[in-house]
Amino acid sequence: MRAERLVALLFLLQQRQRATAAELAAALEVSERTVYRDVEALSSAGVPLWTEQGRAGGIRLLEGWRSRLDGLTGREAAAIFAIGVPELLAELGLGSSLVAARAKVMAGLPTELRDYAARIADRFHLDAPGWFQEVESTSQLTVVADAVASSKRLRVEYQRGATTVSRELAPLGLVVKAGVWYLVAQIDADIRTYRVAKIVSADVLPETFDRPKDFALTEWWAQASTKFERSLLRETVRLRLSQRGMKSLRAVTDPDTAAMAIATAGPPDEEGWREVTLEVESLPVATTQLLALGVNVEVVAPEALRTTLAELGLAIAARNAPVSDRHKGDVPPTSA
Repeated sequence: MRAERLVALLFLLQQRQRATAAELAAALEVSERTVYRDVEALSSAGVPLWTEQGRAGGIRLLEGWRSRLDGLTGREAAAIFAIGVPELLAELGLGSSLVAARAKVMAGLPTELRDYAARIADRFHLDAPGWFQEVESTSQLTVVADAVASSKRLRVEYQRGATTVSRELAPLGLVVKAGVWYLVAQIDADIRTYRVAKIVSADVLPETFDRPKDFALTEWWAQASTKFERSLLRETVRLRLSQRGMKSLRAVTDPDTAAMAIATAGPPDEEGWREVTLEVESLPVATTQLLALGVNVEVVAPEALRTTLAELGLAIAARNAPVSDRHKGDVPPTSA
């Protein structure tokens, strides 16, 4: 493990030439003390490193000292950088390995390929969790990706319901969400999202375009995703929750929606129960979510949801009643 970290540290310094111990510690997910120990180990191994004090100081690598990567094309580098560091990899403990790989790639690239790879990294984003699960057919994805990478305008024929519309777009980025590709593009002054599977045809135009100032794909997508998820909430229910139910609400439904419901909850009654108003996607979805709260929830409205939960509760109680309480004809005797 330490050997891998030493290599990662070396390539980070090769890329940056100078970095503070805090910056290196954050990138490698270790303490500053560990960084200093690793720097000492590299120096002892003959790597020309030294530490400078002061505001402009930091850990430096001798200029011109580097190990090169041979045979790496701009597209290969871009493929690595387009991955980013998804939360899934971080949860699996692989985030630091990808940081090391990216630093190694960047350190060995010529300037022009380095700029290309960095540009691609800002324009492709993987959003792994949520929404849908199917993998869609996207026949025009390669054409769209070329337009995104080259900052060239794009003319598309887009399926909208039973009709096909034509649009000329400034393609800003691509996002894949649970197997579904989305094109984020500017049309006039608006930035919109297009499902790539619905693009019937696409042609890259010779004209380039200027990207909007301060546009960051990951930040824009996070905001757009929140708005989309909010648009899925089409029903409102009123509940009474125990103290335990209030604490568990975030775990069984959308956390932001639950937080809003809790923030606007009514005062506790004599038993500590409080009434909340909660937005949900649909009554069937709410049924599944609220079942997880068990005896800590009471539906005030709508009546249909209250009835459904009551019926399910009776069915669960009957199914899980002690064997001795069931009718003898319902359960065959157990052989000794």
